[in-house]
Amino acid sequence: MTTTTTTPALTITPSRVLRSEWHKLRTLRSTWITVLTSAALLLGVGILMGATYTSDGGDSDVDTVVLTLYGSQLGGIALAVLGILVTAGEYATGMIRASLTAVPRRLPVLWAKAAVYTATVLTVSLLTALLTFVTAQAFLSDTDQAASLTDDGVLAAVAGNAAGVTLLGLIALGLGAALRSVPGAIGAFVGGVLIVPEILGMLPYLAMDTVVRYFPTQAAGALGSATPLPGAASPGAALLALLLWAAAALAIPALLLNRRDV
Repeated sequence: MTTTTTTPALTITPSRVLRSEWHKLRTLRSTWITVLTSAALLLGVGILMGATYTSDGGDSDVDTVVLTLYGSQLGGIALAVLGILVTAGEYATGMIRASLTAVPRRLPVLWAKAAVYTATVLTVSLLTALLTFVTAQAFLSDTDQAASLTDDGVLAAVAGNAAGVTLLGLIALGLGAALRSVPGAIGAFVGGVLIVPEILGMLPYLAMDTVVRYFPTQAAGALGSATPLPGAASPGAALLALLLWAAAALAIPALLLNRRDV
């Protein structure tokens, strides 16, 4: 008489889905390339701005946090590409079939990707922004741009810069999940998020100026300034606008995920 043993089916839990997505993110070469590129751009541009700055020059009226973290505009693009690769990259390689087979309900995969990406990028962006600000201030200590993290609004602006970059990347992640194409999502992000607001802002309509200030890149800029920018939204309104943009960018693929074939 033989006895057969059966292995119990592995229960799918949110923590296991998160662990799986974290493992995929940290083991991909593209993750390290994009994260290190973003950090190098932010730190490199910050040091350059600090080392070449002269008091009463053309940048003397620029907010000190904006000046030192100017490289976040370039670094943010690298992190947006990472967001697209997290979702659309799996469709390009076919890995998404295995992911959705393991998690038949599908939506937990999207939420786990978004959560892991947000936690990773926010941590990296915040630490890099803090390091860049402190390093740049070593060059600016004897200028009219000298500041410290304890000055009014500075630490909030540094944290706001990291939050803005993270939420822009989350929008890119949603575009990648919706379009399922790396080139298509990159084109949509560059065209729709970076270029379209600039074009709309040139239109001679007062109402358009009000609308554009709540577009993603403009809202992120308002979050990363220690002093109010002329014509920009308040930090609270800018953060709310970015959160709504990111929620909309994720809601679209969430609706499509259970309605389309893989």
